[in-house]
Amino acid sequence: MNEALDEGPGFGVYVHWPFCAAKCPYCDFNSHVRHQPVDQERFVAAFARELAAMRARTGPRSVSSIFLGGGTPSLMEPKTVGAIIDAIAANWRVPIGVEITLEANPSSVEADRFRGYRSAGVNRVSMGVQALNDKDLRFLGRLHNVEEALRAIRLAREIFPRMSFDLIYARPGQTVDGWKAELQEAIGYAADHLSLYQLTIEEGTPFYALRAAGKLVVPDADLAADLYEATQEVTAASGLPAYEISNHAKPGSESRHNLIYWRYGEYVGVGPGAHGRFVEDGRRVVTITEKNPESWAALVEARGTGVTGGEMLTRSEEADEFLLMGLRLVEGIDLERYEKLAGHPLSPQRVAILRSEGLIEPVGNSRLRATPAGMVVLDALVADLAR
Repeated sequence: MNEALDEGPGFGVYVHWPFCAAKCPYCDFNSHVRHQPVDQERFVAAFARELAAMRARTGPRSVSSIFLGGGTPSLMEPKTVGAIIDAIAANWRVPIGVEITLEANPSSVEADRFRGYRSAGVNRVSMGVQALNDKDLRFLGRLHNVEEALRAIRLAREIFPRMSFDLIYARPGQTVDGWKAELQEAIGYAADHLSLYQLTIEEGTPFYALRAAGKLVVPDADLAADLYEATQEVTAASGLPAYEISNHAKPGSESRHNLIYWRYGEYVGVGPGAHGRFVEDGRRVVTITEKNPESWAALVEARGTGVTGGEMLTRSEEADEFLLMGLRLVEGIDLERYEKLAGHPLSPQRVAILRSEGLIEPVGNSRLRATPAGMVVLDALVADLAR
């Protein structure tokens, strides 16, 4: 554990802990509520087996980051977290100083458990705070109140070298001035990183059904754009500028793991419903695992992995994904890398038109990025560029 960190986009390991104490009405992640205690030893053994199966496919690598996501990973015992980190280190090189992040909910935070995670090797925690008033926390289905959230933030800042927390905006009834005030308050609690997500209504969630029934009204597109613009202004003025469409950090404190995704690096995903993308035999492959936790564990026990789907990407698909991920970043994309992936450069005509419309701009001679106006319509922008 003494090698230097890899250069380039990096190689990450994502571990999905699928269990939650309750399902939030906006959430479409693979999360499951169990009313009996989870057999953590069984899941640790399954994670270890699937990690070994992934190691057989990736070959030797140096890990750039580890991310324990969910679900609610802070429902794990510290010894469970430690065993998973040890299993990763048994399969790949884990350099000193590698970022190891654990997602946590304030309602499941205990000081002793946090100290246990730190002893296990976790050096960054990402807290699902979501709002700084109790009314909206209840609306969002959160199990914590503001007092508990602030206590968890204080603990995290005391125990971990790095800490981030999430907020959701564009909530029903939210105004630009109200959001600015809440955001200023949040920045006062933040250490070096904030994730600020616009509320999206995903199909299959309780919020989707409520909106369809006319019982949930969220800000329209114009107000949502104003809230996004206010987010950029307030965070930049406070020393936490955006480095990605929804993520803000002091320079040098960006999430290394998420940068692997956005810079189109490689990563393995283990656990129920996890996705991976890595190069195997010279081609980038996608892996997708069984979503149901108990079914996933049974598959791993039977054949060593819970992977149930995946594909090998074409050069065109790789190039499209590279565009989609990279243009989320303020640093933009490397044009030469795009050309290598796609086998051709971006269309000069499309680039010229989008530049004239103020949606993209060059960064020096070798990079291209979305402007603030382009970020607001990013999906359409990427589709236009990729034609």
